[in-house]
Amino acid sequence: MLRVGLTGGIGSGKSSVSGRLGERGAVVIDSDVLAREVVARGTDGLAEVVAVFGDGVLTADGELDRPAVGKLVFGDETARRKLEAVIHPRVRARAAEIERAAPDDAVVVHDIPLLVETGQADKFDLVLVVDVPVDVQVERLTTQRGMAEDEARRRIASQATREQRLAAADVVIDNSGSLDDLDRRIDEVWSRLTGHGTDTKA
Repeated sequence: MLRVGLTGGIGSGKSSVSGRLGERGAVVIDSDVLAREVVARGTDGLAEVVAVFGDGVLTADGELDRPAVGKLVFGDETARRKLEAVIHPRVRARAAEIERAAPDDAVVVHDIPLLVETGQADKFDLVLVVDVPVDVQVERLTTQRGMAEDEARRRIASQATREQRLAAADVVIDNSGSLDDLDRRIDEVWSRLTGHGTDTKA
């Protein structure tokens, strides 16, 4: 089994990369999906979030009110750490469970937005970083997600820097070009991950 950590800044197109790796046969474990799963209605994770932050984090139908939680933790380091203390251990436990069920020869890709920020780079056989210039991130966030430019730049600034991510990378996937360019690069990377290339760490 090859254990791969995949990360990239907001607006980098990391989800496009993980989807394409999944199409080629990787077992993709998406931390964002698991983070929603572990605080779904009726879970002990949601109960603990409510115990920490109060009933104001629930919607009328008992689901987690993500915008409300976002307002509580964005820019508040203490609140963010409290939320992470609930979610991160559960996500990691669920990810390990999925990984254990994968075939012995699988390429298992852990899609982790905050891989660098949470110090997990050394936990994987190699780290893939999806990279684009900051101006490309801003352009995508404003045009595709409707963010104001100052909000986009704040979101980007709240994550690891581009340089920090690149320093953790074994493989860099440039996603500043076309989708055809991205597909060609994914094919190159997949060939290396499955042992058909000359150098996995390239």
